[in-house]
Order: sequence, then structure tokens, then C-alpha cells
Amino acid sequence: MRINLFEHPHEDHPVLAIGLLMVAVFALACQDSLVKLMSSYTSFWQFQTLRSIGNVGFTLLLAAMSGGLTLIRPVNARPVYLRAGFMTLCMFCFFSSAPFLSIAQMAAGLYTYPIFVSLLAGPILGEQVGPWRISAILVGGAGAAIVISPWDSGFSPVQLLPLIAGFFYACNILTVRHSCRKESPLALAFAVGIVFLVSGIVGITLLTLFPLSESIRAATPFVAIGWPELSLLVLGFAVFASVLNLTGNLCMTRAYQTADASLLAPLDFTYLLFIAVWGKILFDQWPSGQALVGMILIASAGVLIAWREQVIRATRQSQYN
Repeated sequence: MRINLFEHPHEDHPVLAIGLLMVAVFALACQDSLVKLMSSYTSFWQFQTLRSIGNVGFTLLLAAMSGGLTLIRPVNARPVYLRAGFMTLCMFCFFSSAPFLSIAQMAAGLYTYPIFVSLLAGPILGEQVGPWRISAILVGGAGAAIVISPWDSGFSPVQLLPLIAGFFYACNILTVRHSCRKESPLALAFAVGIVFLVSGIVGITLLTLFPLSESIRAATPFVAIGWPELSLLVLGFAVFASVLNLTGNLCMTRAYQTADASLLAPLDFTYLLFIAVWGKILFDQWPSGQALVGMILIASAGVLIAWREQVIRATRQSQYN
């Protein structure tokens, strides 16, 4: 059986891309919520390793079913593995905050990535950052500040971790846009799986050979412990998370390869809606009124950036024609 979805993209399919994006954000929101739920049963490094083994195995299986293992071979390995490094840093910062923050706070910080994309688009892609983008950056920055609330007496630097994750996610988006548009989704997924796996093994090895103090391990067990006792519950969770992660990333990669980012970016923010729903289902917790206002401002900034990009693209096309 040959699965054409995983071959190198040759043309745009906007309707299919929208459907793939919806599947992606639903699956990734589910995975991220489950990681927070399971953070007291495993460590980041154990979870990273087990999930990555699943990701690599499933990717190889899909490649074999889709036309051969050549699909996991990148056209240009350097940007593909650079992107995988950015994704690894993103996931570390994002999931490290899971034991301490609400899932809504985590999601809001991560979804500041369009702000960073706009800030970096000038120096990296040569795009002009005009008043519309600057306005969107200010709106999104205000939303992030409301969610993080650095002026609050209970503020902790941990609250900045999802924001840093958003920065690295933006680096991933820019790398895809700049250098990976012709790569197979399976090549991109396989590279991420390999780098995730290596990072997990390195983390486990270092924390086993050079264990941190008991006080640090007690305060931050999710990232300070290498390999806690493995249970069937954690193993089953890792396999399920691998399926969700691979599904989400493959669908999202293919979506952004086969439709304009300006069309998809506003829909990408349905992640925040799905996160709120999963937060209610798994933790019986809706975002607070303050967090909700911040999330709306962040989403509005992303939509504004996407709309402005669409206007600029349409103007350039009309001038060219």
C-alpha cells in the first residue's frame, strides 16, 4: 500500500491542509495535556526517550508503507536537523513547566511564537516589519504579560519557560519556511525523533552519572531525575503520546507545506481552544478570566499577523500580474 501523503509535496491543497491542521492541533493539545497529567509518574528524560523510540519506529514503518526508506532521507540534512534541535529545545522548555503551571498558561506561552516569527522574519527572511506587525507584536506581548503576570507576588521564573518554548518553536517555523519546504514530512519527523532520542539518552546518562542534590530532585523531579522506575502505565502512555505526537507533527508539517501560512495560522490557534477543553476534561479546570483575556490577545495578534501577510501577498501578486 502506497501512502501519497508522505511523498514530497508538489502543489498546494488548501482544503486538505485545513483538515490536516485541525487533526494536528487536536492531537497535540491532547498529548500536551496528558504530559502534564503524567508528569508526576515519569521524568522528562524517560518520557522523551520512550516517546522517541516510538516515533522513530512508527516513522520507519510509515516510510516502508509509503514507497521506501528513501522518504526519511532529507534533501538537505543541515536545516532538517537544525530544525530538530530547535524542536528539542522547545519541548524541553515547554514540558519542564508542566508540573508547576496550568495547561492554559503553558499553551499561552507557547503560542506567542507568531510574535517571535514576526520579530525574526526581518533578519532571517528579509521581510519588512511594518506598523501592522509591530502592532500585532505589542498586542501579543500584552497578552503574554497578562498571562505571565510578572508583577504578581507569586510570579516564578518557571512561568517564562513556555515563552522561551515559543521562541524556539518560531525558530522551527522559520527554518521550515526558509529551507525545508521541499522535504518529505517523514524526513522531518524522523530527524526530530532521532534528536529527541539522543537528547533523552544524554539526559538520562548525565543525571545517572552525576546525580543532582536531593533538594533539587525533590523540587523539580520531572527534569532532575534521569530514569525513575518504569511502570506499564508510563510505557503505555509513552506509546500513546508517540502516536499523538507523530500524527500531529506529520499533519502540521504537510499542512504548512501545501497551503499558505497566512491561511492556516489563524486556524492554528484553535489549539488554545482544544487545550481549554482538555484542561476541563482532565483537570476540571477552565482558564481563569485573566488567562482567558491574555489568550484572546495572543490569538488576536497571530490572526492579525496572518491577515496582514495575506494582504501583502495579494498586493504583490496583483502588481506582478
